[in-house]
Amino acid sequence: MAKRPAAKKKRKLTTDRGVVHIKSSFNNTIITLTDPEGNTLMWTSGGTAGYSGSKKSTPYAAQLGADKIAKEAIKLGITRVGIEVKGPGSGREAAIRTIQAAGLTVETLKDITPLPHNGCRPRRRRRV
Repeated sequence: MAKRPAAKKKRKLTTDRGVVHIKSSFNNTIITLTDPEGNTLMWTSGGTAGYSGSKKSTPYAAQLGADKIAKEAIKLGITRVGIEVKGPGSGREAAIRTIQAAGLTVETLKDITPLPHNGCRPRRRRRV
């Protein structure tokens, strides 16, 4: 019988700060909780909230995911968070409001959506 590898121990955080990354696309919203160095502590999305298909992209699915992240952050001892939002999806505002309502203090709110400087190369000119 093969021996199973030991599960990783959850280490206790030494700080009360964290960063919540919200990546919102048109198909899903992925919410990640990290420590200030960027090491992932937990993540959730519209799919892990129990939805599939077009329901994953709804603000309600993002709200459920954000609530789950906020409760876990409070369990870990995180009270102050910075929020980084990326993408054009519909779950952005719902996730931010839910994190604030759950009792976490939002220190910073940053939009890090990438913007093209000059865009893609245009199509060739049409010959008639």
